[in-house]
Amino acid sequence: MADFRLEAQTRTEFGKGSARRTRREGRVPAVLYGHGQDVVHLSLPAREFAAALRNGGTNALLTIVLEGTEQLALTKAVQRDPLKRTHEHVDLLLVRRGEKTTVEVPIVIVGEVAPDTIPNHQLSTVSIEADATKLPDSIEVDVAGRSAGQNITAGDLVLPAGSSLITDAEALVIGFLGAPTAEQLEAELEEAEAEAGIEREESDEAKAEETEAAEGAVPSEAGTGPDSES
Repeated sequence: MADFRLEAQTRTEFGKGSARRTRREGRVPAVLYGHGQDVVHLSLPAREFAAALRNGGTNALLTIVLEGTEQLALTKAVQRDPLKRTHEHVDLLLVRRGEKTTVEVPIVIVGEVAPDTIPNHQLSTVSIEADATKLPDSIEVDVAGRSAGQNITAGDLVLPAGSSLITDAEALVIGFLGAPTAEQLEAELEEAEAEAGIEREESDEAKAEETEAAEGAVPSEAGTGPDSES
């Protein structure tokens, strides 16, 4: 797990106006808390912080350098601008080497499922407890060759050494379904159309078949007239 070093600055002004000024200066407003110490208001260099998350993931271990003092921290919450996707505010949690912490770890899917199988993703992250300095960036799930019914639960995941699962072991991570046949898809479509009150226009082939059937059902007039032979 990479350790990212960020030079922080103390914030003495608060409020929306102060936060906007901080962001215009290329920094992100943040708070640092944990281990019973008072909340510290600070700012982080925006570009370096974004690079830490991009390269280290949401659980990147940060070395916060504030007024010559170094402290380890994890990102607990990030507010982003919904349009610009820039970081608006950050909550940081103090951690110590060797202590356990609980985090959400993203699940990464690798491999190709068996033919005619549809994966149904239920969980994108799982909660684990691990050493604060040895948190995984992600947990890989290999779905190669999986077919319908061969589901994967949280308890099936391979966790890093020294970590333990917090998410319910029976929680479904990925379910696998059999791909529907053409007949099943057609039947489902017809049912949906019927429920919606949609009437299908009869195809030319179906019309031709009905015409042929109707013509075959008409009795021949030959031999039924008064001049026919007895």
